[in-house]
Amino acid sequence: QVQLVESGGGLVQPGGSLRLSCRSSGSIFSIYTMGWYRQAPGKQREMVACITGISTNYADSVKGRCTISRDNAKNTVYLQMNSLKPEDTAVYSCTAGIGCGLGHTPSFWGQGTQVTVSS
Repeated sequence: QVQLVESGGGLVQPGGSLRLSCRSSGSIFSIYTMGWYRQAPGKQREMVACITGISTNYADSVKGRCTISRDNAKNTVYLQMNSLKPEDTAVYSCTAGIGCGLGHTPSFWGQGTQVTVSS
């Protein structure tokens, strides 16, 4: 099955930037919709962004501040996050599945990487 491994999380000051990476195993990366979810303490998990081959979708809370991209040759999906806010603090998980936006259905999950936005 597909294995997803995230990296790039850490501590960043408000207004700072961070780029998350997610490397997928196997050679069928290109057939999946890839996504990023996050879960903060006391809150439900929410989708941050997803990407098909050409289209993207973002949560309203991050639109304009985050950019999702993928490099199929490297089996890697990225989430560039700018102008980070304390409320962005969460565990960010990479997903592989079908659909994008409201129709995104993850089939595989990474272990998650912690993003902490604090001064």
